[in-house]
Amino acid sequence: MQISPAHIKDIPDLVALINSAYRGEASKKGWTTEADLLKGVLRTDIPTLTEIMNRLHAVILKYTSTEGSITGSVFLEKQERGLYLGMLSVSPLQQAGGVGKQLMKAAEQYAKENKCFCIFMTVISVRRELIAWYERLGYQKTGETKPLPTDTKFGMPTQALEFIIMEKKV
Repeated sequence: MQISPAHIKDIPDLVALINSAYRGEASKKGWTTEADLLKGVLRTDIPTLTEIMNRLHAVILKYTSTEGSITGSVFLEKQERGLYLGMLSVSPLQQAGGVGKQLMKAAEQYAKENKCFCIFMTVISVRRELIAWYERLGYQKTGETKPLPTDTKFGMPTQALEFIIMEKKV
């Protein structure tokens, strides 16, 4: 196992991983799927990942298995509020095996190294199991909410959805 910053050459593998973790039939093999909440098979695409990887204060950390495949990733971006954490993804067949926790620990280490004293994220409010998992890792609901983007490029909601904001002091 190795956690390291992803590179532009990793984007096709990252797109496949992220989409398989969140959308489509493959995602239903894991517990983090959004397939029943948002119609569509894309959670991200190559142009979007390329754009975010080229941001000045952003990184995607990748978890590489001993076989050399990318089985987990997380997007991190230093912002005014602290370190934004998004798109935590683990291959559906590898979920519940500790990869997500290791990526979260690496994110906390990255936050400390970059003098970010808070990690924050947005989570779809109806994702109760996921929210509970983040709470077990020390994240707390802030009471703030944020609407889902109105651009349906990456999915059409099947019900009224909003994000909650969670954070952890590090």
